[in-house]
Amino acid sequence: MGNLDLISFVQTEKGLVARCKETLETFKAIEDSKTLFVIELDAIGENAAANAFLRDEMERHKNNGQSYFINRVAALIILSDSEDYTKTYARKFIFLSNMMGCEWIGHPVIEWIRDGINFKTWSKTMTGSYEEIASIQIDKLIKRLVEYAHLKKDQFNILVLHAGHKNISNTLMYWDFIRDKLTNRYNEKLVIQELHVEEGQITDCYGCSFETCTYYALEKSCFYGGFVVESLYPRIESADAVVWICPNYNDAVSAKLMAVINRLTALYRSMSFQDKYILSVIVSGNSGNDTVAGQLVGALNINKGFRLPPFFAAMAIANDPGEIISVEDLSERVEVYVNRLCENLNKNATFF
Repeated sequence: MGNLDLISFVQTEKGLVARCKETLETFKAIEDSKTLFVIELDAIGENAAANAFLRDEMERHKNNGQSYFINRVAALIILSDSEDYTKTYARKFIFLSNMMGCEWIGHPVIEWIRDGINFKTWSKTMTGSYEEIASIQIDKLIKRLVEYAHLKKDQFNILVLHAGHKNISNTLMYWDFIRDKLTNRYNEKLVIQELHVEEGQITDCYGCSFETCTYYALEKSCFYGGFVVESLYPRIESADAVVWICPNYNDAVSAKLMAVINRLTALYRSMSFQDKYILSVIVSGNSGNDTVAGQLVGALNINKGFRLPPFFAAMAIANDPGEIISVEDLSERVEVYVNRLCENLNKNATFF
């Protein structure tokens, strides 16, 4: 059995932090090692103690690969007196800890911003003060963290989404190396599908009314139909993991793949993504891999609720077409990433 930790970087132990302690104490034996982080941000959206903790664990990770985060599953409560910064810091904390081996549950974050005004929407469907509603949501988060378990699938389906061309895309070439090594190791035990999001196939979300989106979501459909409903939704629904092939476009996910993320809303309204993982291959021309990774964390893990496995992103720097092939330590990067993928597969599939 594992241990259940509360790590708090706050100035006061009252209020919501006390609630977390009370709830955690009701759980005794759990599977795996799990942590609830509680972080209070300062006037510029940082927390010196939490940053020092990350810095120390990064040093341990670099020295011996055994940071606190290895083989740990986590969720996060983040507090701010401002209306800003909570999402920004959450993305950074989740990304950094993930690249040191931490797994994050889907919808892993609860925020408390100035006076709890972010619970105004919840108050339309729940009774009580903002603090009472927040306490209920915290209890639910902790329960999901405690009950979070590996998938144990007898077949593991991987969907790969990209909008590039194999003969010029460094990111797709990087994925090809990963896929070949992965399939050579497990052959028919994995089902890998690749879906090319081509020009003209997808348009961004038009922002239908909530009622219209919900109506079509009941049929796992969308008002605008087409490629998204016919090809994308069924593959997302059957996938156990979705690999996002993301070249860095102006320090962001490409417009086509961002449109895919936005168009997932109708499907999201009809089903949970919390039993699906996201993975990514990210290549930047000069820098900025972390900004793209952070965008995926925010959009897909925090907001859409996909699971985030340890070391979810394979990243590299390559500019000219085909330059990825000459990256000095590419073979080592591929080997390390595939080994980590396989370690996670071993936990989630029954056929190993």
